[in-house]
Amino acid sequence: MAKTVTKYICSNCGAVSLKYQGKCFECQSWGTLLETHIDPEPKKQRSGSAAGGVTVVQNLHDAVPSEFKRIMTGMGELDRVLGGGLMQASAVLVGGEPGIGKSTLMLQLAPRLAPAKVLYISGEESPNQIRERAQRLSIKAENLWLVPEVNLERILALIEREKPALVIIDSIQTVHSDEYQSSAGTITQIRECAASLIRAAKQQNVILMIIGHITKEGALAGPKALEHMVDTVLQFEGEGYQRYRIIRSVKNRFGSTNEIGVFRMDETGLEEVSNPSEFFISGRRTDVPGNSILAAIEGTRALLVEVQALVSKTNYSMPQRISTGFDLKRMSIILAVLENRLHIETWGQDVFVKIAGGLKLAEPAADLAIAAAIASGLMNRPVDPATVCCGEIGLAGELRAISDSERRIREATHLGFKRIVLPEANTRELKPSLKKLPITIAGCSTLRDALEELNI
Repeated sequence: MAKTVTKYICSNCGAVSLKYQGKCFECQSWGTLLETHIDPEPKKQRSGSAAGGVTVVQNLHDAVPSEFKRIMTGMGELDRVLGGGLMQASAVLVGGEPGIGKSTLMLQLAPRLAPAKVLYISGEESPNQIRERAQRLSIKAENLWLVPEVNLERILALIEREKPALVIIDSIQTVHSDEYQSSAGTITQIRECAASLIRAAKQQNVILMIIGHITKEGALAGPKALEHMVDTVLQFEGEGYQRYRIIRSVKNRFGSTNEIGVFRMDETGLEEVSNPSEFFISGRRTDVPGNSILAAIEGTRALLVEVQALVSKTNYSMPQRISTGFDLKRMSIILAVLENRLHIETWGQDVFVKIAGGLKLAEPAADLAIAAAIASGLMNRPVDPATVCCGEIGLAGELRAISDSERRIREATHLGFKRIVLPEANTRELKPSLKKLPITIAGCSTLRDALEELNI
């Protein structure tokens, strides 16, 4: 008789080790290896041409188109992030910090999908608690059915019997199966329970919404394989004490990634912010040095974002470099370019950079706005308040071409800005329609030229 095998599985990345080590060999995290006892699987008969049949090979052009359709949620920001709505027979993983609004968003979905039947399976709250929240948010959903259940086998039987259109699992960390000896929330339980739920959703044409917890580092708790198993991963960004929430599409098999939706948490729940650019640049000071406006691209949307920089004389032998919402290493490169190519001394200054609104920027086009804000703080000269800028900075101080310049120009024009500074390569072949817009398009080949256009 085969013996039970003991393995050590990393709770951060899911890597498997046969012996305990203090540090995971895959993700280099300390103290994340959890002891797991795995029962041996029964031997399976080899699948051959007689037992398993013959796999059918199909030509690409002969493939039958899918009959699945998108279901609009009625929330424009959420539909944008999902790529146009919820896809039938799909699995969506929703992650975020406690209290940020995941369960509230799920409750608000139910009445918008009426008369389709929605099954809310809760392992953390009782039906009375969910009902009280719905009353507080003035949510009336006759098509919503509550089930306090954590056992996987009973959940699968319930889905097969009730045949709902949408199933909400709150949360996957509370679901457990009797087939595995480990407790709920462990790597094995999360992976296997999620796989069974997704398989049932695909077979029965059900939309599956899975709520997942996040770790203290901000990543989804559980194995990384959980993100690969689902079709879409939505990440809540923002703090629980802030009014605004940002939902980002980290992965989407049915739409573009890095798409964002902006919501505002009110007494009636999450409300859409129809014009996020006004939110990100609202309340800015135009007469204070260290501020610049960036025309950024998030997914398929152009956004205007305020970049803030504070520069002060350091009191330490090594100056501080702190960045919020922007990569610290890229900020160090920009500081080096300013000092070596433009001879702007930064070695004796503490530099603090922040992206207003809680947005996290990753695209290279943000370099010019970061450099403009830092240079403005160092020179003590405010940036022209009617000017928007965007561009990638090379190590020689040159401005390199960026993508989607047309959408950036139109968004800046829509919000009333008079000038936009772009890399020269993006201004050589402009469409005639862009030249007729009431905005001046300035093309610069170097960082020095761009700072002069910004009156720094």
